[in-house]
Amino acid sequence: MPNFKVLIVDDDQFIRRIAQISLTRVANWQVVLADSGAQALQLVEKERPDLILLDVMMPVMDGPTTLRTVRQGGAGRNTPVIFMTAKVQQDEINDYLMMEASGVISKPFDPIQLAQEIKEILSKTAAAPLKIA
Repeated sequence: MPNFKVLIVDDDQFIRRIAQISLTRVANWQVVLADSGAQALQLVEKERPDLILLDVMMPVMDGPTTLRTVRQGGAGRNTPVIFMTAKVQQDEINDYLMMEASGVISKPFDPIQLAQEIKEILSKTAAAPLKIA
């Protein structure tokens, strides 16, 4: 039974599906999907995920705006957020970390290694340890 819940937020259906398959089959984690920042905000309150994987570039509400809104209060205030993006220049990564993201996973990602990348990022954060299977 999965005991770790991940909210994947990406406007690209293919990316969402690959990440979902990866995390459910490789790590046996529960996955919830959102195709926009607005939908993510609703699902954070409803689903209370242990982690949010968040695309940076999305229409209407981008990843940084979504993260700032999540951090303003409610269920996601302390939820770790990892950005997934192709924009991984060091200055961009530094900007994401300044926004209180736990880390960054570059796109395209390796589906077989995705859960391990997440575990490594979360093991380095100062947040309370999560129970990751």
